Amino acid sequence: MTDDAADGAGAGFFAPPPFRPAEALLQLQRTLRGLGGLTERGNQFLWKGRPVVALAIEGEALQLRIARRPAASPEWESRMAKNAAELRRLGDDVKLRVARWKDAED
Repeated sequence: MTDDAADGAGAGFFAPPPFRPAEALLQLQRTLRGLGGLTERGNQFLWKGRPVVALAIEGEALQLRIARRPAASPEWESRMAKNAAELRRLGDDVKLRVARWKDAED
């Protein structure tokens, strides 16, 4: 039995691709640009001139700060993505909040 089989990496299992925070940052930025209503400024996104999303790379993870509500001095929630599944959840969360903010305008 090889070492790969002993740790479960053989026998039909495969390792997910490594998480690359720089690539994840670019992917999330593309997602946020596609939402409409958000304006990009560096690694921040604004909703009607107010900061609502801030992105940063911290070691091997992507950190996202998202505002609970658009405000001049927002109350921030911090989230981390260390794999592709967490990255998708972050993108989905931002999409839901932007949709809520758009509905609140109507």
